[in-house]
Amino acid sequence: MRLKHKTALVTGAARGLGAAICRAFAAEGAQVVVTDVDETAGAALAAELGGIWQRLDVGDEDNWIAVMAQLRERGVALDILVNNAGVIGIGDGAPQDPEHGDLASWHAVHRINLDGTFLGCKYAIRAMRERGRGSIINMSSRAGLIGVPAAAAYASSKAAVRNHTKTVALYCAQQGLDIRCNSIHPGSIMTPLWDPVLGEGSAREAAITAFTAGTPMARFGTPEEITPLVVLLASDESTYTTGAEFHIDGGALAG
Repeated sequence: MRLKHKTALVTGAARGLGAAICRAFAAEGAQVVVTDVDETAGAALAAELGGIWQRLDVGDEDNWIAVMAQLRERGVALDILVNNAGVIGIGDGAPQDPEHGDLASWHAVHRINLDGTFLGCKYAIRAMRERGRGSIINMSSRAGLIGVPAAAAYASSKAAVRNHTKTVALYCAQQGLDIRCNSIHPGSIMTPLWDPVLGEGSAREAAITAFTAGTPMARFGTPEEITPLVVLLASDESTYTTGAEFHIDGGALAG
């Protein structure tokens, strides 16, 4: 029960990695605030975990203000925020390379991945300031450290999340707040986020082989291989860890 008496808000929590994080937090004793734009799946997960459901479009500042106000009205104090909501952009029909990329699609990816993280950090700091402590965990990506020619917007947004994490960590420390902010950089993790990229049938198997060719462990990771690190960073076992980045990528960045 490493998170007992703590409340955690997770964005993009209705499925995939977000849902796995919620389940891991609940198993460690946390009260979980499940947020997403998928009301059916999100509400079902919150009911399963005995948590709180809140609809949240992370790119909409008014949504953040409303959600935080509702939590205050319920007497819920925020201890942990996981900025997990994200999109790749591939699959919406618009090219994502630097030459042919569509500006509207570029903005749409950054709205969720970067604006959503910025707003999450902004309102989490304000919510945590009252007690002067907390943990913010931002989901970046291996793509935030390398170039991705076919997903320029995604790579750009995740690189910005990496940098903003360090800025938030330094800001909170300068403010005398014990609010930590760290980023996690997963490699290829098998979640629904990959479905538009991998396709179906035999093409999917070929795509999986191609995408894991550059990974020393030669496979996709699973959400359950990410959640232990998220729990650690959320817990009081990492109280001297801030502004750090953690790579979970099957060895892909090792060489």
